[in-house]
Amino acid sequence: MHTGPFVITEAAERLGPIFVKHGYAFLYLFRRGQGLSADQGDFMQKLLQREKMANGEEARKGLQLRLLTTDHLDDVIAGLSFLKKLPHVNANRIAIAGHSFGGQLTLLAAERDSSVRAAVTFGAAAGSWEDWPELRERLLSAIRKTSAPLMLIHASNDYSTAPGNAMAAERKRMGKPRVLKIYPAIGKTSEEGHNFVYSAVDRWETDVFKFLDANVR
Repeated sequence: MHTGPFVITEAAERLGPIFVKHGYAFLYLFRRGQGLSADQGDFMQKLLQREKMANGEEARKGLQLRLLTTDHLDDVIAGLSFLKKLPHVNANRIAIAGHSFGGQLTLLAAERDSSVRAAVTFGAAAGSWEDWPELRERLLSAIRKTSAPLMLIHASNDYSTAPGNAMAAERKRMGKPRVLKIYPAIGKTSEEGHNFVYSAVDRWETDVFKFLDANVR
């Protein structure tokens, strides 16, 4: 029921008012089995641990990639569909932001839904990029096909900044819009750097909303 050091519902409550303050409606999706979706099936980490115990690490990776590109991506697309039907939301001015695994989903959702105007990721694939070629190629494929501007964010002490650097370089090679921000180290550990989306809003707030206002409003 946590994301990093925060209770997941507290994490949502930290971010919601920031987006609303800047004039954005805000929908925070809880993954199946987590937070307000606790009754919607087993949490993914439980499924992955079970698969690893039964069949090993490669099987766990295979299941995670399948869930990323099917069930959990479908949930994000359902969230987008829900937003577009709300009377007070402009369906032509929607952006997606995601952290860690949610950052990976953000990239895949922006690939699938061409109406998304902008996408922001915090620490996407930071813990798995360097030793998982299948995931790297899937995310690189997504950003090659995505027309929406991308903002890729890490703290310098994230588990790895290689994903942001690699995806920004690929977007540059293709002449597609992208912003890469690597912030100075936040906290003393990689976990603290990875989770700074919640703990250090003041570091990224100005940059993120400058990017969103330029591409969504």
